[in-house]
Amino acid sequence: MIVARLEHGLPVVIDKIRENIRLADGLDSNKNLTSDAQARALLCLQRFGERVRDLPENCVRVVGTNTLRKARNSREFLAEARRVLGKDIEVIPGREEARLIYLGVAHSIDRDAERRLVVDIGGGSTELIVGERFEPLERDSMQMGCVRFTQKFFPDGVLSKQAMDKARLAARLEVRGAEERYRSLGWDRAYGASGTIRSIDAILRASGLASDAITAEGLKGLRAAIVQAGHSDKLSLPELSADRRPVLAGGVAVLSGLFDALGIERMVASSGALREGLLYDLLGRIRSEDVRDRTIRIFQTRYNVDRGFSARLQRTVLNLFDQGADAWKIDARAGRQFLSWATQLHEIGLSVSHSGYHRHGAYLLRNSDMRGFSQDDQELLAAVVLGHRRRVSRARLGGVLPERRVELALRLTVFLRVARRLHRSRGSRTIPRIDAEFGESSICLRLPEEWLRANPLTRADLEDEATVLAGAGIELTIAEAPAQ
Repeated sequence: MIVARLEHGLPVVIDKIRENIRLADGLDSNKNLTSDAQARALLCLQRFGERVRDLPENCVRVVGTNTLRKARNSREFLAEARRVLGKDIEVIPGREEARLIYLGVAHSIDRDAERRLVVDIGGGSTELIVGERFEPLERDSMQMGCVRFTQKFFPDGVLSKQAMDKARLAARLEVRGAEERYRSLGWDRAYGASGTIRSIDAILRASGLASDAITAEGLKGLRAAIVQAGHSDKLSLPELSADRRPVLAGGVAVLSGLFDALGIERMVASSGALREGLLYDLLGRIRSEDVRDRTIRIFQTRYNVDRGFSARLQRTVLNLFDQGADAWKIDARAGRQFLSWATQLHEIGLSVSHSGYHRHGAYLLRNSDMRGFSQDDQELLAAVVLGHRRRVSRARLGGVLPERRVELALRLTVFLRVARRLHRSRGSRTIPRIDAEFGESSICLRLPEEWLRANPLTRADLEDEATVLAGAGIELTIAEAPAQ
């Protein structure tokens, strides 16, 4: 965990706490987090929670990575983790993790003009990125990490040359599919981020195997020292910490395989990584420079969205939301933002087929690489897009969302559904002023009586919507407002 404050517009770290619980080591053979691993993590989060409890909600980001992406019981664990920490926890996709790592590294160095390769070896995954300035050009999350490779190739801590060679080859094979892409892009300098690579760098320097960077020759010497020890318990290397000792062999094998596959000659350890990337990404959101807004615009272009219609619909949707957010106990800022995004993208499925386009759109949002979005965020967007058409129910939304977000998704969906009915003609005609009264599970729309008489199809649509929403426990009524 890192805590920072803004000084002259830039984040300055004022507190840093680190606990190594190796969550990846807690996955059992069925890919469930063991009770011991959960207990270690929850104790850590309880301690961290004391430090962040009083910080404003929009100034805190907490993310989970590979292990929580893989664990089958992560949803149950996260519910308890959120309760203990007192803050929301996002699980981010691998490519989003790579983007944030790159952002953290890019902000920690002062070589703006160069093209750089960034490598981050975690417990269960390894992120590769090539980028320029603050923009990644290529990024991948590989299914290999120091814990995963240690478990697979060095079980029970036994270290041998044969096992090291197998692990090194496996790492090279893992990156084979991306090798040509990265080599063709090329880079001026390679950087390594996070604990595994920083630990290897410190060991090489202290052992006299390297001076100012990690090199292939230095890694060769380190592999020999590891094999010579014979067992992880016997590893005695300068700057090797006790918590890093059990997984060092796996990390060195992964890094060696990457050096082989990509032809890396020299790698500089970076002080910045995922946490620093999260800080700068959060700073962008606070300054209304949210990368997610850019992602939405890219998707609108990619899927040929009718921007004129989505803008008209958005005005109506947000008008309804502003009138109903308090009554429906929805956070005004976050709810408005997600509803706006869902409205802008609700028709992307038309690029596949008009038949069932809401299902196509939901699939695209759930499975696409969306910069800045967590997995939960994408699931919420997908649920609203799925629910805006045909039948809607809590049970349908609950099939794709954690329980804590079902009610939010339903209510955001209702705003979009009602606005969509009002814009049935899709034309540029102005929708009249809508006064809406919201109860705990009800909406009363007041529309000018002359407009309702002039638009009988829209009125019929709204009455049909009232029948659909009644099945979801929402009462919709339409009242005629007298002419002014």
